[in-house]
Amino acid sequence: MNPILEAQLNHRSIRSYTDKPIDATLLHELIRHAQGAASSSFIQAYSIIRVNNKTSRQTIASVAGGQHWVKSAAEFLIICADLRRVEMACVNQELGALEGNTEHFISATVDAALMAQNLMLGAESEGLGAVFIGGIRNDPEKVSELLDLPDQVYPVFGLCLGWPDAIPELKPRLPVDVILHDESYDKDRTASDIAAYDEQIEHYYKERGSNQRSSNWSEQTAKAVQKKKREHMLEFLQKQGFVKC
Repeated sequence: MNPILEAQLNHRSIRSYTDKPIDATLLHELIRHAQGAASSSFIQAYSIIRVNNKTSRQTIASVAGGQHWVKSAAEFLIICADLRRVEMACVNQELGALEGNTEHFISATVDAALMAQNLMLGAESEGLGAVFIGGIRNDPEKVSELLDLPDQVYPVFGLCLGWPDAIPELKPRLPVDVILHDESYDKDRTASDIAAYDEQIEHYYKERGSNQRSSNWSEQTAKAVQKKKREHMLEFLQKQGFVKC
């Protein structure tokens, strides 16, 4: 199989790491290659904060709900959507400061996510393991204060990188036929698609070698989205200069 396709297909969230460090040259190369990701109008609206301080990592791990792998990973990065450089370019070109347009917020967030996915894929191609940490949005203000983030910058998620100490079993994704629609969205098949996938995921949890449990996609998804509303995010984003109009 094409090695890129194989790497994409075999992605697993890795939360257990060895003590082996990541060479600084490798980390810089991974970031440089990650920058090859597509960018909306080439604005490249992202920045990465590398966090090595143990106290800072402990604070972030606590904010994220006690995710201890934030402390144990060889590298922990905060992926930020960053419109600060973009705003300065606008002012320098006498086109005015940014006004918190939703479109600019979306563009910066998508830019950051595309670059981060490229970074994860590149890291996995080198044998590293990784996991994204959305839990930093439990208290984005504390994280921003810790990292001294200015206006027009916000932390989207964290990224743990390290050499895997254990490889979990591969979790089956939604079938392509479920997410692919021809010409228009087929609303009538949603219920049957969910029922079939719930059965598949329930079988996976019961049969996997470790951490067996009784659950399905609907159960874990409903709990995830309804218990992680993070209603403070709108006010925080507005405070940082995003989504004001």
